[in-house]
Amino acid sequence: MSLKPEPLPPIPEQTARLARTVCPKGGLCLWIGDELSVVFQDELFAALFPRRGQPAEAPWRLALVTVMQFVEGLSDRQAAEAVRTRIDWKYALRLELEDFGFDFWVRCRVSQQAATRRRGGAAV
Repeated sequence: MSLKPEPLPPIPEQTARLARTVCPKGGLCLWIGDELSVVFQDELFAALFPRRGQPAEAPWRLALVTVMQFVEGLSDRQAAEAVRTRIDWKYALRLELEDFGFDFWVRCRVSQQAATRRRGGAAV
């Protein structure tokens, strides 16, 4: 997979409106969307990707999913389901309400690659 760095997209208007209606007091995922998401930029992950190949899922988005997954104690499959179904997660990830997210195997692969790097091996 290759990476074509792109600027952080804005939070879609419809997603923001519904998230603020459903969660008027905010919440952790909304805070992450407002504050923490700007820390994760594609450029931070550019060295981890080859220049050629199939485009990768946005690395900043996968990093935020990893953070939220850890905080909520979710499995990869549960995290992928949260991306697909939860408005607060869509807000944090700057996704349209209609966006189905990604298959859980994408999270599994990211977890496997991180474990391989921690062991000092080459990522597949």
